[in-house]
Amino acid sequence: MSTRDVPITGEPIRLGQFLKLADLADNGSHAKDLIDAEEVTVNGEVETRRGRQLADGDIVAVGTEKARVSLAR
Repeated sequence: MSTRDVPITGEPIRLGQFLKLADLADNGSHAKDLIDAEEVTVNGEVETRRGRQLADGDIVAVGTEKARVSLAR
């Protein structure tokens, strides 16, 4: 599956917020559950910190869905 760019207006953005913005999670509770279940990867590595700060170019995946943090210019 291809990676889609998800524009953000300012860096950094927290992982939990990005999951919602990228439609990888339905809401904050769902994002927390996905992270707690170790179903979220950032740049290919499992991430368990909901507050992990993401930067331009980071790739977040849940299952086969991938989204890239893209700083809006």
